[in-house]
Amino acid sequence: MNESRRKELVAIYRDGLLNDTLPFWINHCVDREHGGFMMSLDRDGTVIDTDKGIWQQARFTWLLGELYNNVEPREQWLELAKHGARFLDDCCFDPSDGRMWFHVTREGKPIRKRRYAFSESFASIAYGELFRATGDEQYAEKARRTFQRFVDHNLHPQGVEPKFTSTRPTRSIGFPMIALVTAQELRESIGLPDADAWIDRSIEDVRRFHLKEDIHCVMETVSPTGDMIDHFDGRLLNPGHAIEGAWFIMQEGKLRGDASLIHTGCQMLDWMWHRGWDQKYGGMLYFVDVNGRPVQEYWHDMKFWWPQNETIIATLLAHELTGETKYANWHRMIHDWTHERFPDREHGEWYGYLHRDGRISSELKGNLWKGPFHMPRMQLTCWQMLAKASDAESSDG
Repeated sequence: MNESRRKELVAIYRDGLLNDTLPFWINHCVDREHGGFMMSLDRDGTVIDTDKGIWQQARFTWLLGELYNNVEPREQWLELAKHGARFLDDCCFDPSDGRMWFHVTREGKPIRKRRYAFSESFASIAYGELFRATGDEQYAEKARRTFQRFVDHNLHPQGVEPKFTSTRPTRSIGFPMIALVTAQELRESIGLPDADAWIDRSIEDVRRFHLKEDIHCVMETVSPTGDMIDHFDGRLLNPGHAIEGAWFIMQEGKLRGDASLIHTGCQMLDWMWHRGWDQKYGGMLYFVDVNGRPVQEYWHDMKFWWPQNETIIATLLAHELTGETKYANWHRMIHDWTHERFPDREHGEWYGYLHRDGRISSELKGNLWKGPFHMPRMQLTCWQMLAKASDAESSDG
């Protein structure tokens, strides 16, 4: 990772974000008639479904605020972030219980609410960035309130039928992971008072229940006491998800100067790279079985966009923090593999779904799950990381 390579990568990530990813979404998804954003886009940006997923409303609002606060105070970005927040306020909360919907019509009429409360986590960070951008205390209060709803509902669900019976109780890595990164964001944006406590608690849960030193693995789902569950759901691993959590923990270690957290994050990356990297075709597999058995989910060997994005960040951050050559090599492997296959050279942005061998499975650019979040976050994070490393090296020189 010499200076020439850094400059090359800075240009790829910066220009990809500002000149490709962001314009694609701004030009095609903004709903000026009913508010919010229509994210279900065909290859060329044509809207193919007008329904609105709340995750993507909140995530894009967060991204726009993040860019305004940390890249450049462009009025367009702030105006669109406020535009997104108005739709969240007006259409995305169920007045009967204060929880957020998952899926609404174009006009904002509710279609579905999930058992979990991740809509609230994404809304909280969106409100947090708007507080930083405007200084308006109402946004800070909304950020605190939606974060509290997120943690309260995940810890003590109310008003929802459980998905499973009590026969085989489980715990998932999803809640501590998202609680960790949400608290990190809110610590920066609104100075959330109990952010460090939530970060510590979340990391401890991941370490205690999901990291398995004896088999070098990060388990996605375990029993309430952290035991392995020898059934399809219990054996299922999501390498990209674990690697995403790895860089959250590495980032916290970097901020605190805590070598043990950096070690934990790198350990998670090491274990799941070896389990998730496709030795035959390259790229990160979506699901694998902890024991190498067949996986029940039929899309297990596809290459989704977001696990690749998270692996690009994690390998680059691990190299920055450790200087180990293997991480630079892994970063080059994942960066080169994805940038050869996912980008749409004609219409912009990335395809979301490839077959195992790298052929395009769907030309879809957006839906209830894919929108302007994982990819632009990757581009922004890597651009900033590499630019800071170059600046530091220039100062030392």
